[in-house]
Amino acid sequence: MSQALTTRFAALPPRDRALLLTIAAVALAALGLGILGGVLTALARAGFIEAAPDSGYRFLTLHGVSVFFYWLYLAQVALLLGFAAIEDRAGLAWRNSAAAGGLLMLLGFGFSLTGAYMGTPPLYDGAPALLGEEPGTLLVFNLGYILLGFGLMLAPAAAVATLLRSLRKGGRDRLSAVGFALLAWAGFLMVTGFAALHAFLPGAFWVLGIGAFPAAQATNWHILFHNLHYLPLMATVLMWYVLMQALTGVQSVFGARFSKIVFAMYLVFVPPTSLYHMFLEPGLPEAVKVTGSLLSLFVSVPTLTAFLIIVASLEVHARSKGARGLFGWIRMLPWRQPAMAAAGVAVISMAFGIVLAFVLIQEKLAPLLSDTFFVPGYFHFFTVGTVSMTLLAAFSVMLPALSGRALARPGLMRLMPWLALAGLMLFGGAGVAAGYLGVPRRVIEVSYGGEAPVLWQTLMAIMGVGGSLMALALLVFTAGVAAAIVPKRGATAPQLALPVPEWGAVPLRAGVAAWTGPVAMLVIVLAMYGFTTLGFELMQSLPVTAVGGSGH
Repeated sequence: MSQALTTRFAALPPRDRALLLTIAAVALAALGLGILGGVLTALARAGFIEAAPDSGYRFLTLHGVSVFFYWLYLAQVALLLGFAAIEDRAGLAWRNSAAAGGLLMLLGFGFSLTGAYMGTPPLYDGAPALLGEEPGTLLVFNLGYILLGFGLMLAPAAAVATLLRSLRKGGRDRLSAVGFALLAWAGFLMVTGFAALHAFLPGAFWVLGIGAFPAAQATNWHILFHNLHYLPLMATVLMWYVLMQALTGVQSVFGARFSKIVFAMYLVFVPPTSLYHMFLEPGLPEAVKVTGSLLSLFVSVPTLTAFLIIVASLEVHARSKGARGLFGWIRMLPWRQPAMAAAGVAVISMAFGIVLAFVLIQEKLAPLLSDTFFVPGYFHFFTVGTVSMTLLAAFSVMLPALSGRALARPGLMRLMPWLALAGLMLFGGAGVAAGYLGVPRRVIEVSYGGEAPVLWQTLMAIMGVGGSLMALALLVFTAGVAAAIVPKRGATAPQLALPVPEWGAVPLRAGVAAWTGPVAMLVIVLAMYGFTTLGFELMQSLPVTAVGGSGH
């Protein structure tokens, strides 16, 4: 790992390091609670434990709220602030704004959890129609997301101020590629905060008697969900970009300007592509559905382009150092580092996630699959395998540098991402197969008194085993990262136990070809068509087709 990066984190002012460690600690606590809720939900759905319907939906609410909202966004805020601070190398500007934003997000987490356990389980979207008879529950639950929204507007503002200050202090006229990406990331977080207010303030106003019933909440939720869904992918790609440079010393062979163009693509391609989340809305014109499918094809463009940049850069440098064979360069990566193992699993998971997402965004298949277990089956390849693994990898670099305390049991930790991937393959594979066969996703007990096909319960049992394995590995990896949070008195940033190849110092040879990225893209495209064809064939063979009602 680049000691320069570690040293820059360690050199931050004590108050900045304390703030970053605190926000990271809350994020990891949210992840731990979310994993607990998730494994309980998986065990209940698999039939391994008995759970009343209310209990099952409460487990699901705890899982969705803790992981999808608070873990992913607290972690993003901590990493955004941390990397913005070292980009400037003088600490955070507007530190009070960052602290206030973090505090509001923590309070929001408390309100959201309280609302989840007050009455009817609201699930993670808190639909007013579900809680119309329990206005108190709706108010408390919505207050959580409202506070989260305000927090997502305040904390990133500190990152923006820090990045702009770095320009003024350095007398530069442009940001680095990472600085530019951080600025775009901060802007996206602030927009997401506004979208949360737009979605959940009307419900709170209705309960307080100062507004009409939020009849448009479903549409507002779709807009918010789209940001929640795709914004973490930008954070993921940026962390890959930073981590690969930190772990190997390799910079992009395409240059900073091209990297900026790729990061800017998220601003262009992500906002207009939210239509596909509304495919199940009644009365949506056919032309809008077709447009949504076409636009959705562009969502993966920046992510795949950034993937190609990173893979090509690593491959070219490794081949200049003597790597041979199509995949020989991969063996030269520093796999003994927990961060590298987590990043490798994230890339593999992304490939599966993109292939399966391509199936779901098609307007002919979306009505058939969106209310089946296909959705959680594919979605965990993104939320767990890709995004969460990447955020944990970034924390495994940042937190030891901030606290001076090393990760716990790094030898064990580097195995956990692969164990989590094994569990994810079982969970996701069984989930996708179950979705193709019509297993509903919003039902805890799927036997229907013995009337459902036996294969449904078999697939749910495999899903339960995979989910448990995935949860165990994630908890161990999270605990190893969390062990680095408590600052060590008088400690400096810990040195690496293992040497890291500084490939960036190797002169590039002319005519070096990088084939792995293009080959990977070809495999992904072929797999997209294969899973789509399989989906159509299986759906046509089902005796009964049920169309869902509210999308995601």
